[in-house]
Amino acid sequence: MCSSDLQEVPSADPEQGGAPLRVGERWLRFAPSGVDEVELLLAANTGSAPRPLHKGASGGELSRVMLGLEVALAASGESKVPTFVFDEVDAGVGGAAAVEIGRRLAMLARSAQVLVVTHLPQVAAYADRHVVVAKSGDGTVTSSGLTVLDDAGRERELSRMLAGLSDSDTALAHARELLEVAQTARAVD
Repeated sequence: MCSSDLQEVPSADPEQGGAPLRVGERWLRFAPSGVDEVELLLAANTGSAPRPLHKGASGGELSRVMLGLEVALAASGESKVPTFVFDEVDAGVGGAAAVEIGRRLAMLARSAQVLVVTHLPQVAAYADRHVVVAKSGDGTVTSSGLTVLDDAGRERELSRMLAGLSDSDTALAHARELLEVAQTARAVD
């Protein structure tokens, strides 16, 4: 609830404009969305004290908290959002954490359209469709183009993302393994 939905009434005049509710030393009037005040706290690291989300979270942490909330709402059937856009929700993570983010995004994609900008192959492997954005320029004008990848192109792109090499046999094998793990996880979840 936004604090603007809650209207504080001077204690000297508790009857002004309706029936207020006394909360501690304050008189509060019901607003259209109720009288609740909610604040999310985040303890970003083990041992750190919980801090208000808007004061203690980085941009990447905010994105991941939002992802967690949306996945929870989608699982409960309460989300009414048809499309989500996550721009580098995986910033600052890698390895197992990136795989888990990819898995959660795939879960969310069951009930909504999910667009993700990522540079991590562990996240990209969980996509139903992989699109590459390529920039080109002639020195004065820069343009961007999109290419939807087929299976072979996807393996090469994940290979490039993993090792910087699109034709390395080892990187291609790793890309295939990542795609198989993601496909199996999407089928089970």
